[in-house]
Amino acid sequence: MSASTLERTARPRRSRTRSRTVNARPALALSTLKPHQYDLRPACASLVCPDCETWVPITGLGTKTTKVVPHDTGRAGKDAAARCRLGSNRLVTVDVTVKKWQERLEDGHAETGHRRKTTVLRKPKTAVAPAVSQIAAQKKQTAADDEHGDGRPMWLLREMKWASTESAVRDADTRRAQLPAGAAPLGAPSVPLKTLHPERPAS
Repeated sequence: MSASTLERTARPRRSRTRSRTVNARPALALSTLKPHQYDLRPACASLVCPDCETWVPITGLGTKTTKVVPHDTGRAGKDAAARCRLGSNRLVTVDVTVKKWQERLEDGHAETGHRRKTTVLRKPKTAVAPAVSQIAAQKKQTAADDEHGDGRPMWLLREMKWASTESAVRDADTRRAQLPAGAAPLGAPSVPLKTLHPERPAS
C-alpha cells in the first residue's frame, strides 16, 4: 500500500501514545457509560467514544493522566482519515472498579438471556363471500335436488309415503303397548291380551 493511500485512510489506533496533549473538555466518567460500552481488562482497556461511537483504546490506565488515545472516526486502512477532534486525548475518570463492572456486565447478560420473543397473534382469515352468480347456481341446484324424476317435489312424495304406511305403524305401536313386560318363553302358547274370567261348571 502506497504512502498516499495511508494518508487518505484512517490510521491504526495505538493502545499507548507519548502525546502529552490533553483535551480541554471535562473528563469522561466511566459510570456514565453502559457496562457493554467499555472494557476494564488491562490487556484490552478501551471504550466507545461518545462522539464518533467507535471503540478506542484507553492509555495510562491507573495513572493520573488516563485518557483516550488520538483516533480517527473510521476504520483503520479502510475509511477516510477524519480525526475525531472532540474525543481524542480526552481524560477518563475511572470511577468503576473491575469487580463492579464485571457484576454489572453479568447482570445485563442474565436479564437479556431470560427474555422471550413476543408471540405474534395473527388475525383469523375472513371467509370470502361467494359471488352473486355462485349463490344463484346453488339455489338452482337445491331446487333441482328437491324435484323428483316425474316432476313432483320430494316433500310431496314423503307425505304420500307416510300416509300409505301410517295405519300399519299405528297398529304395530298398539300391539307393542299391549304386550306384558318381559320376554315370552320359546315354544309357549301366546299370552292372552285380555283378562279371562272362567266360569264355574254347573253342579
